[in-house]
Amino acid sequence: MTTQTITIAPLQDEADAVAFRTLNEAWITEHFALEDADRAVLADPQRAIVDQGGTVLIAHAGEQRVGCVALLRVGDGLAELVKMSVAPEARGSGIGRMLMTAAIDHAREQGLTKLMLESNKSLTPAVRLYESVGFRHVPASAHAPTPYSRADVFMDLDLV
Repeated sequence: MTTQTITIAPLQDEADAVAFRTLNEAWITEHFALEDADRAVLADPQRAIVDQGGTVLIAHAGEQRVGCVALLRVGDGLAELVKMSVAPEARGSGIGRMLMTAAIDHAREQGLTKLMLESNKSLTPAVRLYESVGFRHVPASAHAPTPYSRADVFMDLDLV
């Protein structure tokens, strides 16, 4: 990938929604299998995330959509960080960290007090990224039951 300025902006149009779905489907199927909960969110991120008070952020390199992350509202002051993906050709360039920072900043601007996430221990670079920005490991019992069979890492980040 050529060096370009990366901009991160909220979901704006159908092309962003398509990129959100295709980036995540590619990433999930590279490592795991799509599950019903994935399909429900990816089919219509506007309805599943934005209309529920959450946010989808898209990373752009020029006209190309190279990454995404979402904040899914799950309670008062609480959101789950979900569906973070970076295009294969853009991995290792810092876009994941940029998305993570943008999501945390956005959560604080929205008055959220805590973020949570679920991941998998086989995704070592992702788990290290989460740890590096302050997420701490918590037992699975600290979260609501997960709809994902692949989830075996549970983390929280206090924002206040």
